[in-house]
Amino acid sequence: MTSLDPVTESPQPAITFEKAIPILRMFDEAKAREFYLGFLGFSVEFEHRFEADLPLYLGISRNGLQLHLSEHHGDACPGSTIFIPMRNIEPLHDELLAKRYGYGRPDIVQQGWGKVLEVHDPFGNRLRFCQG
Repeated sequence: MTSLDPVTESPQPAITFEKAIPILRMFDEAKAREFYLGFLGFSVEFEHRFEADLPLYLGISRNGLQLHLSEHHGDACPGSTIFIPMRNIEPLHDELLAKRYGYGRPDIVQQGWGKVLEVHDPFGNRLRFCQG
């Protein structure tokens, strides 16, 4: 029979999670850079290829939001949606409209719970910026 002595037994550490970093599929490096760096204003954190002619894995970030973009077939499925909670959605909207991006001019949609600004990347992924 086993007895637990609260003085000698140490508790198990609590399971904790860091923030998730979504991986989105991309098919064309130039289009990905135009959309994510040029239009959305992300910066490159890192780039990785196993060899020069192999698929790109790209880490990008902007003001605390990190995304990974991958050309690797098994990493992600095109057509994904990511929900991005944020503050100050109107200045982001104004910034995006001012860039006059040829493939999209997103608008803010008022929902019962808050505001949504959704953009679609060239690979069918949706980034849903949301302010509650």
